[in-house]
Amino acid sequence: MKKILITGISGMVGSHLADYILKKTNWKIIGACRWRSPLNNIIHLSKYINQGKIKLRYFDLNDYSSIFKVISEEKPDMISHLAAQSFPKSSFDEREITYNTNILGTDRLLDAVLKSKINPIIHICSSSEIFGRVKKKDLPINEDNHFHPASPYAISKIGTDLIAKFYYEAYNLKIITTRMFTHTGPRRSDFFAESSFAKQVALIENNLQKKLIYVGNLNSLRTIADVRDAVDAYFRILSKPHKYGEAYNIGGKFSCKISDIVKFLISQSNVKNIKIKIDKNRIRPIDADLQIPNTKKFLNHYKWKPKIGFEKTLIDLLNYWREVISVNKNYPNR
Repeated sequence: MKKILITGISGMVGSHLADYILKKTNWKIIGACRWRSPLNNIIHLSKYINQGKIKLRYFDLNDYSSIFKVISEEKPDMISHLAAQSFPKSSFDEREITYNTNILGTDRLLDAVLKSKINPIIHICSSSEIFGRVKKKDLPINEDNHFHPASPYAISKIGTDLIAKFYYEAYNLKIITTRMFTHTGPRRSDFFAESSFAKQVALIENNLQKKLIYVGNLNSLRTIADVRDAVDAYFRILSKPHKYGEAYNIGGKFSCKISDIVKFLISQSNVKNIKIKIDKNRIRPIDADLQIPNTKKFLNHYKWKPKIGFEKTLIDLLNYWREVISVNKNYPNR
């Protein structure tokens, strides 16, 4: 039986990848997470944990001993490295934590693989944020676009990207890197704009917030993919890798401004006259304004296309928050 290690299994993407693997394979899942990580996203997996199909292990990217212990003891056939400090906005205030977790954390992981004398297929999750402030003439963004990071998070993901390339070239590790553009859906943290909007609509519907949606920069252009399509892409890499050492841009087909997202979510509510208000605290010092990917390389190599449309993604996200708020009326707002 094959064994896969998912770092960051308690996050949105990690939990959906676990769902997908359980549905498609008989692989054993080693779920790596910090002791203080919220487990809300994987509560529904309890029966698989009890059955031994999923094994949770303590794992912290800032604690090398925990990384080496898991890698050397479990000896996974595949690794999907999703764990990160993944919030661009908060990275401005937590630069050192972001760099240490995302850059050095990735190096610690790959070093542990080397020292454990195993050679698994390794998926490294970088980010479209590495391209940052792109000029219109350079759209859509292909893999060779130069990096112009617009946040400490983006800088950290450039480090992640380059470290992956280094370990492939220097040590011949079987690494494939993905640069996923905006992806969302159920279980998305409310640190991210579209999920914050959906959560605020749910709060308003439960009379827990005034009929105001607090927003940041509404003019940024994003290409939206569903997280369930994203993990399908990751699964293809892990199950049938095309070529090691490659980096791929992956993203959806629907591009829109952030303002279109909040307007759509408001349109899905029965509450009338919901207004929008700019909150300066939600605006980054600089932003990646144009995020439109060229995904031809990945589509050609893996025959992957996104299947879930923009509207279903956002409706499912809104319904997720409706369920969360209905269960916990005291859920904090950010």
